[in-house]
Amino acid sequence: MKNLVIVESPTKAKTISKFLSKDFKVESSFGHVRDLPSSKLGVDVDHNFEPTYTIPTKAKKKVAELKALAKKADRIYYATDSDREGEAIAWHLAQIFGEPVSKTERIAFHEITEEAVKEALANPHHIDLKMVDAQQARRILDRLVGYKLSPFLWKKIAKGLSAGRVQSVAVRLIVEREREIQNFKSDEYWEVIGDFATKKNEVFQAKLNRIDGETLDKLSIHNQEQADKIFADLKNEKYTIADLSQKQTKRNPLPPFTTSTLQQEANRRMHFSAKQTMMLAQQLYEGISIAGEMTGLITYMRTDSQNLSQKFLDEAQSYLKKNLGDQYSELRRYKTKSKGAQEAHEAIRPSSALREPESIKDHLTPTQFRLYQLIWQRAVASQMSPAIMDSATIDIIDSKNKYNFHATGQVIKFDGFLKIYPGSTQEELLPVVKQGENIDCQKIDPQQKFTQPPARYSDATLVKQLEEKGIGRPSTYAPTIATVIARNYVEREKDKRLKPTEIAFLVNDLLVEHFSDIVDYDFTADMEKQLDEIAEGEKDWQPVINDFYQPFNKNLMIKEKELTKKELTEEKTDEVCEKCNSPMVIKIGRFGKFLACSNYPTCKNTKKINSSGEITEKAKPELLDEKCPDCGLPLVARQGKFGSFKGCSGYPKCKYIKKEAAEDLHVKCPACKEGNIVAKHSRRGVFYACDQYPKCKTAFNSKPLEEKCPDCGWPMIGTASGTKCGNKECGNE
Repeated sequence: MKNLVIVESPTKAKTISKFLSKDFKVESSFGHVRDLPSSKLGVDVDHNFEPTYTIPTKAKKKVAELKALAKKADRIYYATDSDREGEAIAWHLAQIFGEPVSKTERIAFHEITEEAVKEALANPHHIDLKMVDAQQARRILDRLVGYKLSPFLWKKIAKGLSAGRVQSVAVRLIVEREREIQNFKSDEYWEVIGDFATKKNEVFQAKLNRIDGETLDKLSIHNQEQADKIFADLKNEKYTIADLSQKQTKRNPLPPFTTSTLQQEANRRMHFSAKQTMMLAQQLYEGISIAGEMTGLITYMRTDSQNLSQKFLDEAQSYLKKNLGDQYSELRRYKTKSKGAQEAHEAIRPSSALREPESIKDHLTPTQFRLYQLIWQRAVASQMSPAIMDSATIDIIDSKNKYNFHATGQVIKFDGFLKIYPGSTQEELLPVVKQGENIDCQKIDPQQKFTQPPARYSDATLVKQLEEKGIGRPSTYAPTIATVIARNYVEREKDKRLKPTEIAFLVNDLLVEHFSDIVDYDFTADMEKQLDEIAEGEKDWQPVINDFYQPFNKNLMIKEKELTKKELTEEKTDEVCEKCNSPMVIKIGRFGKFLACSNYPTCKNTKKINSSGEITEKAKPELLDEKCPDCGLPLVARQGKFGSFKGCSGYPKCKYIKKEAAEDLHVKCPACKEGNIVAKHSRRGVFYACDQYPKCKTAFNSKPLEEKCPDCGWPMIGTASGTKCGNKECGNE
């Protein structure tokens, strides 16, 4: 074997293989091959923060195979992704192999096309150790925070909690927004709308916007008494066109997508979570089978650059001129405004502007198609002419020259980029009128309204806020949101908005008061800036870690002694324990507040309470019109540890429990392809298994999701840190 090429994923390996001759063998590392150990800190804080790396158990077999192949190869090419994580994987592989530098090359490409891969092979370079240092610094920082602060939370609040350098800041944003909503006081206000008609009986609406020459703000008319007075003044008035104007405006196309803007737009338009968007984008980037060949459809999806290659610009111009005409084409170049953006990277774009979404629709899943279509439309539209609008305004005055109504409208004269990337622009045509012309008022309608609290964050608005504050980087947004949900700090509501749990408030308040730097927006953003400076070679990573760690660790040791679990988690109440007459206190656990006897552990009496602190009584058994098949007594509906169930009313003499149909998750069994995965109960809790048991014994400890693993096609399952493949032999995370 002459050449060994190593990438991260099997799909990417399969796509690249078709571009290369038999002299090349393309293999996958299945992601990271070394990491800090899971059982200990793995960072020597007394010796310049030297990390100890280990090969995870799941990666050992693959690493051994790659090491054997590396020894036989004449030349090794590390073709991992062109970001810090990819650079670190290449470095770790090089450290494991121990092969001479003269035998190894680093290649990088931003799209998986034959042209890009062959160009990368023709222009190899060495591993960028500055980027490796930046990745190591981030990993070590996050390990120090998580490994030191999480046990502190276990001791002082509840077991199972976690803290993270970026995660905890995201929780703070969500908690503070929820407090804004809770403290919001709605204000009443009124709007006065008039329905006006021209001589040709063309009806249009206008809104009262000035009284006695003074412009009204939102709350100017703040009660019904004011609104009724205005209505009485206007009821029998005559109206005249006081002023009108018409002007032409241009609306330019938006730049192509970055990671942040793609996540925001996919969430806004299609309600995709940030995690779902990145999973689909990864599939499109690594390759989709089209006509029997693996084809990379988009460029690398973790980027903050808005650059477009000359090749794409030429293709886009050619496509537009041929299909829409010269008037729709306008060459545009975009300069990245994001801090720390890597200009050598490209924006997210289709690997070919000529590959229209409809032409490959049959080869994509519905969600893959929708995301590809969005990326294609945005990138091609960025090279189009502006949309031209005719904007018109009409001002209407009453006979006393006191009340002024204002109407606006617009008409699209030339659709420009909107032809490919339609937005929320709506046409509203105003009638043709003349200044001084009398106009009829058909109706005056005072409308009562109330100010609304700020909305909870969606994935899109949270990503935008994180980006604006400089917190995290493109690769961190999706896993951060997934992590705070998986760790029970945040719940996703039915409308997909993010709502903090009770435990989130407590943990956030503790961190804000006692570990302010960890959740300070400016401090966290400055740390990101320093990581960028490490990647640029402007700073060494150890001093950056040391400057953070020393005051952090000193404060942690002080708080370990100062704070007690009781003062942080208990609230006094007027309730008395009916079992031992001791006072009851409100405690908080990982899953929220509950009422407990203060005489614990002698008395272990507890009661459930709701979010308002009120005791929720245990539901009484409900007698059913159904007989027990064992003893003939009526069955009752009860509440148990795993939810409601039907059992015999003669319990404990008769222990009959009716077996209900298992909950179908609508996930096909990936092993036998015949059964469905259903929820089952055992004495150890809920588990998920194929309904074809014992013929098929496939089972999962965690709930399988509808998302499929991009590597092997098995369902992904939820974990404490995000998701991973349910196939133990794959282990993709």
